Amino acid sequence: MKSIKDIERTMDFHGEALDNIFETYRLMRENCPVGRSEKYGGFWFLSKSEDIFKVEQDADTYSVKPTMLVPPVADFPMIPIDTDLPELMDYRRILLPLFTPQALAKMEKPVRDIAQDLAREFADSGTTDATAGFARALPTIFFSRLAGFPEKDWPKFDAWVDDILYERTLDPERAKKAQDAVMAYFDDLIEKYRGRTIDEADTGTIMDYLLEAKIKGEPLSRQELLSYCYLMFLGGLDTTAWAIRASLWHLAQDLDAQRKLRENPDLIPMAAEEILRTLSPVQAMGRTCKKDTVIRGQEIKAGDRVVLLFGAGNRDPDIYDEPEKIKIDREDNRHLAFGAGHHRCLGSNLGRRELVIGLEEFLKVVPEFTLGDPSEKWYGVGRLTLNFKK
Repeated sequence: MKSIKDIERTMDFHGEALDNIFETYRLMRENCPVGRSEKYGGFWFLSKSEDIFKVEQDADTYSVKPTMLVPPVADFPMIPIDTDLPELMDYRRILLPLFTPQALAKMEKPVRDIAQDLAREFADSGTTDATAGFARALPTIFFSRLAGFPEKDWPKFDAWVDDILYERTLDPERAKKAQDAVMAYFDDLIEKYRGRTIDEADTGTIMDYLLEAKIKGEPLSRQELLSYCYLMFLGGLDTTAWAIRASLWHLAQDLDAQRKLRENPDLIPMAAEEILRTLSPVQAMGRTCKKDTVIRGQEIKAGDRVVLLFGAGNRDPDIYDEPEKIKIDREDNRHLAFGAGHHRCLGSNLGRRELVIGLEEFLKVVPEFTLGDPSEKWYGVGRLTLNFKK
């Protein structure tokens, strides 16, 4: 059995480390809320919600550079998340028109139409993999249309996302090859979009907005465009798919909760927030200390990397009643699934709607389901085998 010091020293939040991550988080919160891991070049980590919220909102002490992702998923800064204030806000403003309440209201029907079609097809087809048939398909179809990615290209996307996000800690060369392929893809797509204008009667696509954007009177450089496209691609296709899959994974094992949501669909938005709190697609994000500071008595030097363990903060007993329990009707739920402060996820409200609508339509159409393969994990976007009677 590992000692607390060994657990601290080898702290990780990727791959097989996620098998027992919630117990690891508990031990770290209780024994070393500010710890030091030797993984990925070494980093401090914070596991208490209060500390994480403070760092998220302290741009004077902490920078997102060189990248928020630990380890990196690119060999260049990703716009906008790897950008500090004030430039951060210039980049965020570009896509804000796509995420206003009015714009999101227009997206409601397209998302629901896709979810309805996928749920019916999944229920009728006799297939059992809910990841491929629903959880990944919904955001791939909807977000790709929103972004302006041609439908003929969609079959390539899953493999690229998997290699970049899930292979980078195991096979960096494979991840780099996928990164290069995605960058080449967007280099070509940018050229195809040049010269188009956003129809005033339409919202336009993400590609249109990026190509029309100007900061201080200047259009985005080619590298800025590529960087922004790369981040939107990864964020738009992976995190919502993870959240939908994790929700179905949980409900397949908690039949009382599944039945309660079928009987009371008004609870689904609360259930979605609870899944985001407890089984979040984003377990951690990084910062770099800009000046010497102290957290809970631990001195952290300028230049040190600091990882904010969102997944640990989301189960902090100082914040939540019975934090390890998934309560689908939990009301007070100020979680960290989308981050906090200026770097809060730009597309968080869209991701929420996709998750809620996806669950609503899946539960309407697919009969009561159970987990078909207990070896399938809670995390990631791998296969999810569901058993149900047609």
